[in-house]
Amino acid sequence: MTHRPAPLAVLGLLALAVPAGARTAPAACPAATEAQVAAQFDRFNAAWATGDPDKVVALFAPDATLLATVSNAERKGHAKIRGYFEDFLKGEPVGRIETSTVLIDCNTAQRSGNWTVNMKNANGDRVDVAARYSFIYRWDGKDWKIQHLHSSVRPPVNP
Repeated sequence: MTHRPAPLAVLGLLALAVPAGARTAPAACPAATEAQVAAQFDRFNAAWATGDPDKVVALFAPDATLLATVSNAERKGHAKIRGYFEDFLKGEPVGRIETSTVLIDCNTAQRSGNWTVNMKNANGDRVDVAARYSFIYRWDGKDWKIQHLHSSVRPPVNP
């Protein structure tokens, strides 16, 4: 007859093999609703309205990525993201969400769809730029931060 250790006994021995400091409780997931995720865009739009790039950058995680509508450069981190918004905010942009899909998971949320950004062009005339967008937010333990923002101009609709 072969002796096999009971499964629970094996698990108990494995648990003891992990140093006490290495065992941590699972992180709690913040309760987020679609309305709360939508409110993050309102914060973003309000920060644009201030014209202050620091207020916009404060909404981004320190290691965030920005792929902006009117630029083909990838910007990672606050310094590069701030550099983009220093110039972009001179156009006094105002965003308007047209379509939205929201996905919520533990410590992350995503909102994507179509939006229009109304802004001044080089001549000072206000123009609408129709674009697609994706915001990925990450809970940092205190607040939702933009981890990734991608916006790209929508191609014209073919008749």
